[in-house]
Amino acid sequence: MSPKPRGPLRQALVARARDSARRGVHTAVHRTWEWVQRHGEITPRTHGRRKFAYLGEGACIGFPVGAVYGEPWISIGDHTLIGTHVTISAGFVPGLDLGPDVVVKIGGSCSIGRGTHIVGHRSIKIGNDVFTGPNVYITDQNHTYGDLGTPIGRQWPENNPVVIGDGCWIGTGAIILPGTRLGRNVAVAGGAVVRGEFPDHAVIGGVPAKVLRSHDPEHGWRPPLRTGPLMSLDELAALSVDGLEGLQILQDKLREEAG
Repeated sequence: MSPKPRGPLRQALVARARDSARRGVHTAVHRTWEWVQRHGEITPRTHGRRKFAYLGEGACIGFPVGAVYGEPWISIGDHTLIGTHVTISAGFVPGLDLGPDVVVKIGGSCSIGRGTHIVGHRSIKIGNDVFTGPNVYITDQNHTYGDLGTPIGRQWPENNPVVIGDGCWIGTGAIILPGTRLGRNVAVAGGAVVRGEFPDHAVIGGVPAKVLRSHDPEHGWRPPLRTGPLMSLDELAALSVDGLEGLQILQDKLREEAG
């Protein structure tokens, strides 16, 4: 029988064993979490789809989900991707009868960033191809404060429908308040607080949000864009189907422009 290692040698063997065990646990935890995320997604092929008014082909709600309730009054279009920790709610609490009409309608081919909240009570309509950054807040209801003798949180709220047109981009942390109507292809700056109506092909930002740049059919963009696009829409579409290689080409072009 070999003698047991002593002193520094034993300490080194124990440390190596601990590191090996730690790496094994680390790998097991991350693989298990990936499995949980993959199997916790809500898609048209999972049981959770049955609760929604519509959950389109190719749509996916990432796991872990946020607070999702009022599903019978929520419609999510084909190929729309909902990030993790996203709250989508219709009504104050689960179990209410909200009537015959869909309250929250999200169009097709949208991408809703993680941590976003879409809170509907009357009507929120989000068009097709709408993208949001993380932690965007969209609601059609706000508290009132007219009664000076009653805490604001106890006063009767007001509803005002929200419409977000096709092709809009809503930056990280933006807040879309009741009564907002965004036209087609409106870019909303990160952190903007938006209320009111805004035309097609505009860039808006600020608190409260205002038009920073807009497109005139006769004169083009006002103020003018700093540079032309790096590539045509057809070229960009071609890159988008090339996976990682296409993204690397786009990254290289952006680096060339910056340098």
